[in-house]
Amino acid sequence: MAEAEEQQQQPQPAAPQSGGRSDGGEEAAEGGAAAGAAEPGPPAAGSPGTEEPAGDAKKKIDVLLKAVGDTPIMKTKKWAVERTRTIQGLVDFIKKFLKLMASEQLFIYVNQSFAPSPDQEVGTLYECFGSDGKLVLHYCKTQAWG
Repeated sequence: MAEAEEQQQQPQPAAPQSGGRSDGGEEAAEGGAAAGAAEPGPPAAGSPGTEEPAGDAKKKIDVLLKAVGDTPIMKTKKWAVERTRTIQGLVDFIKKFLKLMASEQLFIYVNQSFAPSPDQEVGTLYECFGSDGKLVLHYCKTQAWG
């Protein structure tokens, strides 16, 4: 399985959650289904063991990419990105997706305030700055904040 996950290097669009208003409802419905599936395992010792792999099973994080300034807007704003992907890998993907020249710079910002290190993993940023089940990152071709 690890080989299959490693082969998927490109962030995948989060297709079922593409609508802005239906995000919460769909996530709640999925969460309700997961809670219903967890109920048949009544042993208290078994339940936390069951929940932890469920958290680990989510190897991808929903990342919301927002354009700043005159940077082209991506049609797909929400992407499922692996936790281990670095910011530099994300920058490379966005540049390729937007068909920017290799010489053009692209800046990524968290909370509209600081630019994370290029070797920073998306999973770590999500744990520290994620909210509502997603990590919001702003991208631009010129320095905007920080």
